Amino acid sequence: MAAWVFWVIVAAIFAVGEMLTLGFFLAPFSVGALAAALVDVIGGSFAVDLAAFVVVSVAVLTLLRPVARSHRRLPPSIRTGTAALVGRTGTVVTTIGTHGEPGSVKIDGEIWSARALDEDQAIEAGTRVQVVEIRGAMALVTE
Repeated sequence: MAAWVFWVIVAAIFAVGEMLTLGFFLAPFSVGALAAALVDVIGGSFAVDLAAFVVVSVAVLTLLRPVARSHRRLPPSIRTGTAALVGRTGTVVTTIGTHGEPGSVKIDGEIWSARALDEDQAIEAGTRVQVVEIRGAMALVTE
């Protein structure tokens, strides 16, 4: 077996390991193994291939791992869908009655069926409310 084939297999093993662990630790070694395969194709000996593997792996690990770790500390992704409505402010369009009687609220230009979070509270039309939760197609709101 040619040495470059060995290095490509090693790179594939490291790449699969990286996909399974997601820790950005094995990916630099995969890049290093690909560099070693390239050096072998150019005509380097196994010792030169091994040196290329070590140097490129350490360089990629040293340069990119801090960047990858900083991305893991970023805040969660921006909420989308109905989760994005939680915390938004809306205006009551149709009075929300007591005992869970639904009304309607305009949130970001859309009309939603709504109930008061406190079922004993009635909220009159025109009142500004905050969305606390979305249950199905119903917004739970509070003043």
